[in-house]
Amino acid sequence: MEPVVELADVLDRLHVVALPMRVRFRGITTREVALIEGPAGWGEFGAFVEYGPAEAAHWLRAGIEAAYRPMPEVRRDRIPINATVPAVTAAEVPDVLARFPGARTAKVKVAERGQSLADDVARVDAVRALVPTVRVDANGGWDVEQAVTAAHALTADGPLEYLEQPCATVPELAEVRRRVDVAVAADESIRKADDPLHVVRAGAADVAVLKVAPLGGVRAMLRIAAQIDIPIVVSSALDSAVGLGAGLVAAGCLPQLRHACGLGTAGLFVADVAEPLTPVDGYLPAVTVAPDPDRIAALAAPAGRRDWWMERVRACFPLMS
Repeated sequence: MEPVVELADVLDRLHVVALPMRVRFRGITTREVALIEGPAGWGEFGAFVEYGPAEAAHWLRAGIEAAYRPMPEVRRDRIPINATVPAVTAAEVPDVLARFPGARTAKVKVAERGQSLADDVARVDAVRALVPTVRVDANGGWDVEQAVTAAHALTADGPLEYLEQPCATVPELAEVRRRVDVAVAADESIRKADDPLHVVRAGAADVAVLKVAPLGGVRAMLRIAAQIDIPIVVSSALDSAVGLGAGLVAAGCLPQLRHACGLGTAGLFVADVAEPLTPVDGYLPAVTVAPDPDRIAALAAPAGRRDWWMERVRACFPLMS
């Protein structure tokens, strides 16, 4: 049974932090999140600032769940993780990969606005020279023809594990899947959809990428996972150490885990609210994380930004479903 949670209590427990990033990712160099210091642990509300209240409400529900309800028991105590390579130059790839010791899989950002397919190929080839398994993420940035062309170009010098969200819509994903020999993974078509299972029912994906916060929490993610008959990858939404801990626990609860998870993104931050968990042989422990009070104080967002996040909580709270 879910505990009764009052808005005033959530606001009293809120800490807003601004985390500086090593490289631009998703168009930002500072990641703001609101942390909730709850009776059961710490939760994170980190919906990206451009998201409206209806979409952000799922993220708030996830943070409140983690703060007010004990996490479920895990089935495995360590999770394989992939390295995450932003849209950097090929020359910068070794420095990025050095932040993911032992990772044998890398997810590479492609289809970045202002860059070319040649840039993507150079970046992927630089990663492939150092890591045996490579997947790419286009964040829906291509149309079908561009995705097909990119799939051929990006596999000219080696295989890809999968193309993540090559196009924006489910019909486009299905068409790409029919026309290329590379597996297709769905991310936005699950976490931003009114029906997160539609893309699977439509036969438009080979892999489902699930993220705790956009889906409303660990338990909500696990309920969706139980209805999916394709492999699952648990990934982060550029979370702080607190949100990453929730993702690691969620991955630890899955009955099967065939692929490395995108939960090693702590290396993208210059500073975080807790000492980052260190991968061992490419694995991270499936544990929650409590932040360091001194780090929270040092990384506190300006008062005006804290007020903005408090207003956002007020707007999202009644919309949680």
